[in-house]
Amino acid sequence: MPYIKLESHLPGITGLLEYRKDSAQPIRELTQFLLRGPSSLSEGERELIASIVSSGNECRFCTTAHTAAANMLLGENETSARVLSDIATAPVSDKMKALLVIADKVRESGKLVTDELIDAAKTAGASDIEIHDTVLIAALFCLYNRYVDGLNTFAPNDPQYYENLAGRIVHHGYTRLPEGYDHLKKTISS
Repeated sequence: MPYIKLESHLPGITGLLEYRKDSAQPIRELTQFLLRGPSSLSEGERELIASIVSSGNECRFCTTAHTAAANMLLGENETSARVLSDIATAPVSDKMKALLVIADKVRESGKLVTDELIDAAKTAGASDIEIHDTVLIAALFCLYNRYVDGLNTFAPNDPQYYENLAGRIVHHGYTRLPEGYDHLKKTISS
């Protein structure tokens, strides 16, 4: 049960963003820019960053949602499963492995990002902007994870809910749906 009164048909972050649309707007815009804006990292790779951070923070809602989005964008499920299991053996480029390690360190503490980790990412081909955006995406998802779990939002158990959410994320992005979310009232089950 959420710690504050939220719309029961809007689990996880969606209910919180609807609760305070004024504070949600800049967060949504930043997320849209970082995860869907121009980047040399694919949208799927950026979703993997969100997944690894959310998984490390044990935020079930965000991990499940962003893993589903990564799977949809990548067109398969193995990569995200392997990233979440062991970055070192995941079927991603060395550059992506280095960036995912940086993201995971940011999750723990920004001070754990070392010269060695940055050098390894650069040696693997990461640009300064890719390193910057990885750190910012990781920090942003720490905010989301703590926001979702700190207010004890509802996380559905139904895998289909997350597939539907991934579809919205992939096809609409992170901006608020123009029609709102009342159409979701019939789709939530625990």
